Amino acid sequence: MPSKMRALMKKAFIPLLAALLMLVAGPALAEKADRNKPMNIESDTLRYDDLKQVSIFTGNVVLTKGTILIRGARIEVRQDPEGFQFGVVTAAPGQLAFFRQKREGVDEFIEGDGETIEYNGRADTVRFIKRAEMRRLRGTTLADQVTGDVIQYENATDVFSVDGGAARSGQGKGRVRAMLTPKTADNTVAPVTPQPNLRQSKTLGGSPK
Repeated sequence: MPSKMRALMKKAFIPLLAALLMLVAGPALAEKADRNKPMNIESDTLRYDDLKQVSIFTGNVVLTKGTILIRGARIEVRQDPEGFQFGVVTAAPGQLAFFRQKREGVDEFIEGDGETIEYNGRADTVRFIKRAEMRRLRGTTLADQVTGDVIQYENATDVFSVDGGAARSGQGKGRVRAMLTPKTADNTVAPVTPQPNLRQSKTLGGSPK
């Protein structure tokens, strides 16, 4: 092939490659920053205070914001002067409020429940309060699960903290429970081998007397 022809093909190939890379990278950009997406809410009633920039939705409330989905009996939403949004979700008596959000760049979701859920758009955090449970799903597979009195998840750093709760009369301090599944080399969930039921040992600390 003449060198001039090869040069022309090379010059045509470079823009084509760049266009293909932009097409491949495009979907990843679409998953960024739910904080910049509009907030859409459905409810039975709404009370809006323009002076305080507070909206209170009640009755079968469903909120979506990008990949975020929140459900509860009451949601109070406010916005600060810089445009960051904050939400407090309250469940109906005897029920739990629900939160779900996709993690950026991976096929993973964080979801959880609590009697109250607090969403902080500025800090990009969510707190589950009272009868709290948080789950991480890789695809549709449950990977991690934690329960406690209060759970705080930081989306930007993928760090969560769990508080078992204050001491209760005759019960002591609340307990944290967690199931954490390691990842395999291809970033999928490693299979978990079922463990036998644990029984109280009568020989801890030595042989029975």
